[in-house]
Amino acid sequence: MKQNIGIINAMIRITCGFTMLAWATANFSRKPWRESYIWVMMLAAMKIAEGIVRFCPVMALFERYQCHCDSNNENEKAIPIEPVNPS
Repeated sequence: MKQNIGIINAMIRITCGFTMLAWATANFSRKPWRESYIWVMMLAAMKIAEGIVRFCPVMALFERYQCHCDSNNENEKAIPIEPVNPS
């Protein structure tokens, strides 16, 4: 698995993930019957994990399928675009 996000992006993901996790945990402790907080906790944990391993599966899919393809003319080769990564 190749790292596909930068260090600044990883730090932002970790910070936002811990913030979302703390918020959802605090609200879930007050209203344990609400299942939406469990979903937010799982999404926050996913963001924390993405920041730690510096790999985002959505970015990987976007980089893999990003190209200028003409669906009408299949004989021409696709021209790949440089991946957009701000870091």
